[in-house]
Amino acid sequence: MNKLYIGNVSEEASAEDLETIFEQWKIPHSGPFLIKTGYAFVDCPDEKVAMKAIDILSGKVELHGKLLEVEHSVPKRQRSCKLQIRNIPPHMQWEVLDGLLAQYGAVENCEQVNTDTETAVVNVRYAAKDQARLAMEKLNGFLMENYALKVSYIPDENAAPDAVPLGGRRGFAPRGSSRSGSPGLGARPKLQSDVPLRMLVPTQFVGAIIGKEGATIRNITKQTHSKIDIHRKENAGAAEKPITVHSTPEGCSNACRTIMEIMQKEAVDTKFTEEIPLKILAHNNFVGRLIGKEGRNLKKIEQDTETKITISPLQDLTLYNPERTITVKGSIDACSRAEEEVMKKVRESYENDCAAMNLQSNLIPGLNLNALGLFPGGAPGMPPSMANAPPPGAQAGGYSFGQGQQESETVHLFIPALAVGAIIGKQGQHIKQLSRFAGASIKIAPADGADAKQRMVIVAGPPEAQFKAQGRIFGKLKEENFFGPKEEVRLEAHIKVPSFAAGRVIGKGGKTVNELQNLTSAEVVVPREQTPDENDQVVVKITGHFYASQLAQRKIQEILCQVRRQQQPKPSPGAQPPLPRRK
Repeated sequence: MNKLYIGNVSEEASAEDLETIFEQWKIPHSGPFLIKTGYAFVDCPDEKVAMKAIDILSGKVELHGKLLEVEHSVPKRQRSCKLQIRNIPPHMQWEVLDGLLAQYGAVENCEQVNTDTETAVVNVRYAAKDQARLAMEKLNGFLMENYALKVSYIPDENAAPDAVPLGGRRGFAPRGSSRSGSPGLGARPKLQSDVPLRMLVPTQFVGAIIGKEGATIRNITKQTHSKIDIHRKENAGAAEKPITVHSTPEGCSNACRTIMEIMQKEAVDTKFTEEIPLKILAHNNFVGRLIGKEGRNLKKIEQDTETKITISPLQDLTLYNPERTITVKGSIDACSRAEEEVMKKVRESYENDCAAMNLQSNLIPGLNLNALGLFPGGAPGMPPSMANAPPPGAQAGGYSFGQGQQESETVHLFIPALAVGAIIGKQGQHIKQLSRFAGASIKIAPADGADAKQRMVIVAGPPEAQFKAQGRIFGKLKEENFFGPKEEVRLEAHIKVPSFAAGRVIGKGGKTVNELQNLTSAEVVVPREQTPDENDQVVVKITGHFYASQLAQRKIQEILCQVRRQQQPKPSPGAQPPLPRRK
């Protein structure tokens, strides 16, 4: 992406004029300016220089009374699904940006571009051309915290050769007021990672990390553009204290290295002779994917960084501490490289899970995912839509987990037979802990036969308990690699409904069940020719990924709730409700 398009060029402008501007702003170019009527092209030595030209010149520099518009030059055939978004507010959280981008379609990839500007830049890939076109139209010039976003196409190497041109390219909304001072002063973009770096440090080094009157920690914060919390009051008397670093991945890594160097120096000064390993805390949900199938991911990190890495056992987990300790031994350089690789894997896992969550969570009003423990509790970066009370327009206590709908439900979840040991855990520890955490009864039914490929897990409890228990079961199967790294965990769940209500689930001509499937992305089947059981109930089968399955379950329970209400005897006209008894 080294070639630039320069728009809004005056007819009086010459190649020499443009060359003068580039020299004035110290922007090198590697070829002559190709002038056309109203626009021009030029090649830059590399992408970084091209980005610098866009940020310094576009919408800011005049030539013969006209503001130049500078962007990447993208051939029509390559204007497809990839966009670059610039001038993003420096302190914007990832989840805010994710939420904004998701309004226009499915985002397949969003990565930050390293630039010398104070504001941040990301490259985004949408799943479809029309989604990218819509995002371009809506976001270009969109004001965020007084910053006007600048959006342009970037070459999409995967675009079909006969790609249809994607609409107007040259129209730009007015640019927002430029920041005071030159944007090229070396200030790094500060688009924070959703996942902070969590470290454990020996308590005796905390004072050195903080420094006299907090001078050292302030200096680290300033140099690494990060926010650092030292949790001194946690675990009074403990030999180690947790530290949380909020920043970009690069900022987290720089802070981590600086903290390791401070501890090393303090150890020398105090004649502390024991090795000081790097200890990283990571939520258990992500550790399985960090380790990888047969430990391959972890072995590769060890080999690439020349470190020795161990991870604390599952038995150390509690309901109140879902984090595992990743201990890295090696030189400071080696440990720094290992931290980058470990946290890269953890962040990838988090982002993949968030993407899956985003697909369905907004369809379950009133659902407080932050409280359910499926993700790091209170993790910075937990998207607001997932962590807060009902969204605007949803009634408080909507059909999901509202008041008055907390009676127990029973769901039969079918898991691979080979996964039973992982769900039960050593001496039944995992299933007991899961049952306590979720507030549900969880039992594994006996196998149907010696060759059974699936086993039934019977989960009994109210809606929120169902969500917690089933969510952890889906997550455990992913962690333990019963499904491939890019494979979605899809399980079959059975709900029993009264035989007289089965018709309501199906709907006239299958209308209700079809709508259910379209809304939830789950497969919902009410098998025909079922013989009701001794309780006059029949089975509804639901197959899908976790959020699809949950949404379908809630919708079916909502239908059953309506059926029950309709069956309740109505009070006779004029009947008075009983008066409360006086005390």
